[in-house]
Amino acid sequence: MRVLTPAELTVLGLIVEQPRHGYDLQQVIEQRGIRQWTDIGFSSIYYVLAKLEKRGLVEAAEGSPAAKSRRVFHATAEGRQMAVDEAVAFIADLRAVAHPVLVGLANLPLVSKRAYDEALRSRLTQLEARIASVMEAQRIQAPLPHPAREVFSYSLSLLEAERSWLAKRVQVPDE
Repeated sequence: MRVLTPAELTVLGLIVEQPRHGYDLQQVIEQRGIRQWTDIGFSSIYYVLAKLEKRGLVEAAEGSPAAKSRRVFHATAEGRQMAVDEAVAFIADLRAVAHPVLVGLANLPLVSKRAYDEALRSRLTQLEARIASVMEAQRIQAPLPHPAREVFSYSLSLLEAERSWLAKRVQVPDE
């Protein structure tokens, strides 16, 4: 059973990587495109930090009377171990992931063939743009550390699988 949410493990993992303050976490999350695969908003970073601190997994550097947003957090020994244990659990445990597209597909009897085809084409166009965006982010950030390469590799594999599924269903007229 997992003890941390994806947002909590993401923040804790970034702090284990190196001590950070809230604004620094925000920048790293943006820079690495983490919001594309986890739901962590800017305002929730401080909430997550407070939860992790209350649980004794991170602590702020002492003697820092700086503003709340500039308190530098580092992982405690318990936090480091929790991050390791939870990372392994997230990798090892196969869990169903909610995909909103499945809700739409389950309701296909409500949708005309034409609307379905248009929706598929629209999704394929968006997916192509997302793949290009992820590939560009990967290129810009190269050379990447191993964990980042793995995230990009997995993400691109999922996107490519969906593109393959969509391409089999979309009737694209010859131009």
